[in-house]
Amino acid sequence: MTGLLLFAHGARDPNWARPFQAVADRVRAARPGVPVELAFLEFMAPDIATAGRSLADAGCTAVAVVPLFLGAGGHVRKDLPVLVEQLRAHHPQATWTLSPAVGELDPVIDAMARAAEAFLPHTP
Repeated sequence: MTGLLLFAHGARDPNWARPFQAVADRVRAARPGVPVELAFLEFMAPDIATAGRSLADAGCTAVAVVPLFLGAGGHVRKDLPVLVEQLRAHHPQATWTLSPAVGELDPVIDAMARAAEAFLPHTP
């Protein structure tokens, strides 16, 4: 079984997590048979170790780890690979695949450009 681990930074303000929770909810609705966990680097729960354990305990043998970051800064380039290696060490029965930051993917860049453009006045 394949699972999805969405990974976001985290913040002290609980409202900050709403868009990320919406992403998780939409994936769950679109793919009801796929276990989906949302994890945070700091300030919020669950952390990646807890979310990863939940997916492994659910019987996932393959997990896609998707960073919900706009770019690959230090957390995505340095911290996250270490955390994924820890998941691999603690749950060797599963394959943990780290994807690029979603903000670097063309469909996301296109969506952000369209959203920004929508704020411009319409011209004839």
